[in-house]
Amino acid sequence: MARSAAPSGSLDALLAAKEIVVTCGSGGVGKTTTAAAAAAMAAAQHGGRVLVLTVDPARRLANALGLEAFGNVERRVDDSAFAAAGVVPRGELWVAMLDTKQSWDDLVRRHAPDEATRDAILANPLYENITTRFVHSHDYIAMERLYDIHATGAYDLLVVDTPPSRNALDFLDAPARMAEFFSSRLLRWLTVPYRSRVMTAASRPFYQLADRILGSQFLQDIAEFFILFQTMHDGFVERARAVQRVLSDSRSTFVVVSTLEPSPLHEAEFFIDALRDRKLHLGAVVLNKVLPEYLRDPAVARAAEAMATRSESIGAALAPVVESPPADVARLLENVAASFHDYSLTAAREAEQRAELSSSPEVIVSVPQLGTDLTDLSSVLDLGRYLWGSRSEVV
Repeated sequence: MARSAAPSGSLDALLAAKEIVVTCGSGGVGKTTTAAAAAAMAAAQHGGRVLVLTVDPARRLANALGLEAFGNVERRVDDSAFAAAGVVPRGELWVAMLDTKQSWDDLVRRHAPDEATRDAILANPLYENITTRFVHSHDYIAMERLYDIHATGAYDLLVVDTPPSRNALDFLDAPARMAEFFSSRLLRWLTVPYRSRVMTAASRPFYQLADRILGSQFLQDIAEFFILFQTMHDGFVERARAVQRVLSDSRSTFVVVSTLEPSPLHEAEFFIDALRDRKLHLGAVVLNKVLPEYLRDPAVARAAEAMATRSESIGAALAPVVESPPADVARLLENVAASFHDYSLTAAREAEQRAELSSSPEVIVSVPQLGTDLTDLSSVLDLGRYLWGSRSEVV
C-alpha cells in the first residue's frame, strides 16, 4: 500500500500504520460519520484499498458517499464522487453495511458440521427471531464480519463502526458471551429432555407448565434450535479466540468518539479504562462538537468586555449603519457580550476535560460543531480534514 507522509502524533499517521481501526462510543456522538470521514481521507491520501464497515448508517450518509444503498457486500465509491469534491484519490474507498441476517446465514453455512444441520438451522422457525433480536447478536456478528473481511486480505485498511449499544463493552464481550451462552447450564437443562426424550422428575413440572402456556411445539422448536446450534459450539469458541487475537494485534487500534457532554464523556472514559485493562491499543480520542478555540482567546475576551462596558457609545455609532435605535443596538451588544462570557466559561471547562484525557491516547482530535450536514463526499472529506488535523487542534 502506497503511504503518504503523515505528521507524527496525528490521526493521519495512526491510520497509516494500522490495518484495523475500530471506532467506538455511545450513540449520537458522530461515531458513524467519523468512521466514514476517516476512511475517505485514508483512501484519498494514503492509497491502497480502504473499507469502512458501518452499522445502520443514515440514508444521508449513503447518499453522501455516492451510493443509493449498500449492504453486506462491499461496494466501491466511484472516483467521480471524489472528482466532484475536487480530489484525485490515491486509493480506493469501499463501503459495506452490516446485514445481521445475511451474516448469520453465512456463519451457519460456514460452521455447520453438515448440510442437513445447516438446512435444519436455517429452516427453524425461531432462527430469524433469535439471531436478529437476541441480546449481543448484533455485536457478535459485527465481530464475525470484521474477522472475515480482514482474513481475506482484500483491504489495506478496515475502519469499523461499532453497533450502537447501551454499553460500549458489549462489542468486545460479545464473542465470549455468545459462546458461553450456547454451552450454558440453562440451555443444557432446556434441551436435554428433548435430546434424550426422557424427562426427569425435577424437570417434568416445568415442562408440563410450559407446555400448557407456550405449547409443546414451541418448546420443541426451541430445543431443536439450540441442539442444532450447539453442534457449532467449537467453531464459536475458536472464532472468539481468533477475533481477540486480531484485536490484540499491533496492527489494530481503537478510536473512541465522544462529545464533552457528561454522559458520553463518562462512557468514553469507562471504555478507555477497559481498553487499557484488556491491553488493547487506544490510538485516539475524537471529541466532536467542541466549542471553537477563539472563545478562550484573551484578546477576544477583552473585546467582548469592551463591547459590554461601552455598549452605549458603540451602539450610537452603529445605529445609523444597522438602521436601528441606539438603545436597541446597545442592548444587543450587551447580550452578545454576556453570551460570549457564558460560552467562554464552557470552552474553558472543555479544555480542562481534554487535558485530563491527554495522557491516555496517542492522539486527541477536537472537531468543532459543523454548521453543515453531510450531503456529499465533499462534506465527508471536509469533516475528515478536521480529523486529520489540518483544520483541528491536535493535542
